[in-house]
Amino acid sequence: MKKLVEWKNSKYRKPLILKGARQVGKTWLLKEFAEHHYKNMAYFNFDEHPEYKQFFESTKDVDRILQNLMMASKEVINYEAPQDTLIVFDEIQECPNALNTLKYFCENTPHYHVACAGSLLGIALSKPASFPVGKVDFLEVRPMTFVEFLMANGDGNLAAYMDSIEKLEPVPDAFFNPLYEKLKMYFVTGGMPESVRAWTQERDVELMQKVQSNILDAYELDFAKHTEPREFPKISLIWKSIPSQLAKENKKFIYKVVKEGARAREYEDSLQWLCDAGLSHKIYRSSAPGLPISAYDDLSAFKLYMMDVGLLRRFSKLAPSAFGEGNRLFVEFKGALSENYVLQALQSQFEATPRYWTTDNPNYEVDFIIQRENDIFPVEVKSEDNVESRSLRKYKEKYGEKVKLRVRFSLSNLRLDDDLLNIPLFMADHSDRIIGMALEQIAENSK
Repeated sequence: MKKLVEWKNSKYRKPLILKGARQVGKTWLLKEFAEHHYKNMAYFNFDEHPEYKQFFESTKDVDRILQNLMMASKEVINYEAPQDTLIVFDEIQECPNALNTLKYFCENTPHYHVACAGSLLGIALSKPASFPVGKVDFLEVRPMTFVEFLMANGDGNLAAYMDSIEKLEPVPDAFFNPLYEKLKMYFVTGGMPESVRAWTQERDVELMQKVQSNILDAYELDFAKHTEPREFPKISLIWKSIPSQLAKENKKFIYKVVKEGARAREYEDSLQWLCDAGLSHKIYRSSAPGLPISAYDDLSAFKLYMMDVGLLRRFSKLAPSAFGEGNRLFVEFKGALSENYVLQALQSQFEATPRYWTTDNPNYEVDFIIQRENDIFPVEVKSEDNVESRSLRKYKEKYGEKVKLRVRFSLSNLRLDDDLLNIPLFMADHSDRIIGMALEQIAENSK
């Protein structure tokens, strides 16, 4: 919401496109934004009203298009005070001509406030002809974070406590224990708004399970509806293989797990479709910690994660009762839920997508490496009680002075040992800030 308000007030404002997977709350967000920050909203949904598409076919004249839309829909746009109205184009992927027309909104009528959302916009935007490069602003909408889950669950005090931490010292038990328990609940619900609501407002586990199943079913229907018939079975096979890929000790994506005898060239377009749709995240192996991080990608090796930890838990058929079984949610599937959760937290804080690092003979693997400003940091996710970091130690031996800080997420408390920073899993949303504090402390200690 803060970012939307910044967009509204920017003198460089362009038409806005909200990107994100289906059901992460894009439409709700725009309606809520309009209600609190505009006098009225003119809402046009191309899926509900396919007849609106024809207004974009014969002209690029923005005022004429808006006039036709208003007459057809009874929506109102105040020409005298255009800043009072938020114009919303929803399910805009159904009307490529509307996407293209955003160029003319930007160039000819910048006084209109236009925001768009759509469920498979990543797919539409991957076709360069369909959208005006440089003429739109983007905002990525992801599933709710753990901190947002806490606020929805009435635990604003726990969220406020984490916000207030200014020193790298252990979190008191009075906060550590409830945060640990709430994080287990978040692994069950995930961050899809409807699933969170089923738990936080209804306290209904069965309803939450049903909501998650419905979301997963809706994604499968999207595969069928929005792809060529020959691609549908391939996308479905890759999608269904994700839990078993992540349950392995070595989480590198292997095509043979998708289907016996499967080859990369047959399936890479289908895999890219899942990533463009925002349903999965592809994390490449990095050959070395250099800048920019993307320059060292090994394109033949990658890991594939799901976009939401709760959906991964549901898809993996792990029952919510695991919530009451100690740290089982964290260690099940070789810690895949914990890794998926940490990846989600890192992606929303750092501009560059994380990578991972491995060596062969002997085998060492660092779960993620992240680029923060002009530094590269290795990140390990430990979900068991044993937090010895062999791979982080090996990484440090290999790259020496390049490694200012090593980061470990675990169920242990917050602390900094020399250059090894341990962040409790429940503080993953604060990684950027805590890493900054650790670097300051290391610099202070070296004086």
